[in-house]
Amino acid sequence: MKKRKKIITVAIDSPAAAGAGTQAKLIAKHYNLFKLETGMIYRLIGKMRLKNPKRFNYLSVKKKIRNLKINNLGNTNLLSDKIATSASIVARDKKIRDIVHKFQQKCAYDPPKKYAGSVLDGRDITSVILKDAMFKFYITADINVRARRRYKEYKSLKKDISFKEVLKSLKIRDKSDKTRKYGPLKKTKDSILLNNSKLSKTACFKKIKAIMDRKIKA
Repeated sequence: MKKRKKIITVAIDSPAAAGAGTQAKLIAKHYNLFKLETGMIYRLIGKMRLKNPKRFNYLSVKKKIRNLKINNLGNTNLLSDKIATSASIVARDKKIRDIVHKFQQKCAYDPPKKYAGSVLDGRDITSVILKDAMFKFYITADINVRARRRYKEYKSLKKDISFKEVLKSLKIRDKSDKTRKYGPLKKTKDSILLNNSKLSKTACFKKIKAIMDRKIKA
């Protein structure tokens, strides 16, 4: 695998709705890094599985990933509990994970030259995809806080769903993410823990920036 030298690599793991995606965006913007929200790739595949189950197979997944355009991952149609559940199911499949991992690592280690590096967030970034990342963070928050955030997000998109449904879905997702056989969500020993239950997104980013600046400017 081709690896660019002297680039900044940031790996972030987190449970769903913990704000890791927001922090990855802020990091990417401030340090001019290529950002890949890996969970959205599994949502895209999960949507494929729901949309056309009879034609859903490893070849169709390979083709989708090969022709994947990053802009497609910002589609708000991927933000539903049904797709999230399907994403969690396909993410348990080792063959699918292997297909996705190759794409993720290419983005991480050889981002477009206009970027100073890469930042990836997901469930197994620090433990599998970017084990040797320059910076490794585990971002989390109380599940009720996360549920309120996700509920607010859904309401802004005018999705018809109750807070109880969101909370239940997150509990199911957490269990699935942490107990799956391949690439389970866990905090690695060398990851920095950030609990942002009582932090604004700006306050959380300031903590991350202070940590990164110390090493980058050293």
